Amino acid sequence: MTKWSREPVGAPRQGHEPPWGADLVRHYLGNLVYGANDGIITTFAVVSGVAGASLEPRIALVLGLANLLADGFSMGASNFLSIRSEEAALTATGGAPREPFPVRHGLATFIAFVAVGSVPLFPYAFAPPGGRFAVAACVTLATLFAVGALRAVVTRLRWWVAGLEMLLVGAIAAAVSFGVGAFVAMLT
Repeated sequence: MTKWSREPVGAPRQGHEPPWGADLVRHYLGNLVYGANDGIITTFAVVSGVAGASLEPRIALVLGLANLLADGFSMGASNFLSIRSEEAALTATGGAPREPFPVRHGLATFIAFVAVGSVPLFPYAFAPPGGRFAVAACVTLATLFAVGALRAVVTRLRWWVAGLEMLLVGAIAAAVSFGVGAFVAMLT
């Protein structure tokens, strides 16, 4: 039982059976795209800032991992709390709840954030020294495009347009972070 309802946690309500297959992906698509997009972009922005400032590669790994887990948790928890608040407001005004499992949305956001957000860190953890940032940039940009293109499976957008949208947003964020890192390093 939860404070918000009389049903046990995880028990489906009448008319709220969990979706399956493509419906499942569509149901959580916003959470997955948001988590994946923010995860890879913020982690790569950290890596880019470190590279722009010409700091040691291990700093990119430490800051990247800290960002990955803390920001991933924050996003997942915030998504959960946001949906739960909307549902509580609906219920308080006599409306019927639309989303009986807000925790699943939070978990989807967190998992996508950490899974896709870890991509820019792989070269810093496993690649030989030298050129790690270049490898991270290539792998990250390719992943951004792929994740964006995968949206087309359920959104009916052109796959290449969806891919380019995500690639462009990530590239701009990385360029800003790299520039800030280089500028601050120049001042110190």
